[in-house]
Amino acid sequence: MEISAVHGVGGGSLITQNRNHTKSANAILLPSFNNGRKLFSPSSLKLQNQCISSPLQAASSTACRDSGTVAETIIREQDELADICWDNLGFGLVPTDQMYMSKCSTGGNFSKGELQRYGNIELSPSSGVLNYGQGLFEGLKAYRKENGSILLFRPEENASRMVQGAERMCMPSPTVEQFVEAVKLTVMANKRWVPPVGKGSLYIRPLLMGSGAVLGLAPAPEYTFLIYVSPVGNYFKEGLAPINLVVENDFHRATPGGTGGVKTIGNYASVLKAQSAAKAKGYSDVLYLDSTHKKYLEEVSSCNVFLVKGKTISTPAIKGTILPGITRKSIIDVARSQGFEVEERLISVEELLDAEEVFCTGTAVVVSPVGSITYLGKRISYGGESGVGVVSQQLYSSLTNLQMGLTEDKLGWTVELK
Repeated sequence: MEISAVHGVGGGSLITQNRNHTKSANAILLPSFNNGRKLFSPSSLKLQNQCISSPLQAASSTACRDSGTVAETIIREQDELADICWDNLGFGLVPTDQMYMSKCSTGGNFSKGELQRYGNIELSPSSGVLNYGQGLFEGLKAYRKENGSILLFRPEENASRMVQGAERMCMPSPTVEQFVEAVKLTVMANKRWVPPVGKGSLYIRPLLMGSGAVLGLAPAPEYTFLIYVSPVGNYFKEGLAPINLVVENDFHRATPGGTGGVKTIGNYASVLKAQSAAKAKGYSDVLYLDSTHKKYLEEVSSCNVFLVKGKTISTPAIKGTILPGITRKSIIDVARSQGFEVEERLISVEELLDAEEVFCTGTAVVVSPVGSITYLGKRISYGGESGVGVVSQQLYSSLTNLQMGLTEDKLGWTVELK
């Protein structure tokens, strides 16, 4: 058999199958969950049929018995990291070891998922996602701590957002519990790809898509929930350095009554033309205006935007055309805890002229200071000579220190995996 499968998420016996027909092999690490304590730890389990070989884990070798019998093995974690140059990580795909997959028919529930070797998947040419764009995705990160454990940041928020988005796209969705436990399982199966402390993070990409065949315009008859991961560095190559935006007047990211407020795949293809044109002119990205009045700020291609003036931080209100970012939500809470007044409201493009700082937030960028914004040919600069404002730096440090476990998590936002 070509792939190794691990069945069952969130408890119960987990069954592994042979990958490469060896008679003795190492065991793959599989998890048990303790949701109440937000703690994740390996446990012993029974291997049925044959032993498997996994590059992820090291365990005491045990000769397999006859096919169909049970071999007991002790699971031991391998601490070795993947052999790549961690210093050269950008925000690009690095193929890892395992991915997670679960399926669901219309009106049903998602099956217990399984781990598979990372690779291409098979889809019908008439699948709902390929023909009608019936798909959602999420993005979150895992960080390695000094003690070797791994931290997830607010995975329940991503799970809840997928549930809400699935309802808008006429799709079933995994429950919050299924989502979170599937993320845990996938991260631990790819633990060696979590970068060393200070070298980046493991980006986690959950996908939900209409995989069933459908010719007429209708919801697909089958759905696939898939998770893959990749180690990443900074989204913008500059890192925590100022980015330069241009305000877009002709193209719009979303319209009232559309899908701008959910993380559907179609939202991102629609920004590529404007974004490509902006980058060709030397800008980092595009800042979009509302499609009705063409005067109120909405968001950047894949980030929320904030303006700072004194002790007041303002960001466009969520009103159906703006994605409710989880980093956005977290920054608002952190800023308020530090004494800032945070306003969620309509912000006219003219207010850019009076802002002392501007920054963007998102899973990939965390907090990205804006050094300049060009509007109707006029360039407005922020952050002084460095382009990095004091408030942007302060909020970036506060949130990343929390995400990486460098400061105490008093808010209960992080989930530790061991």
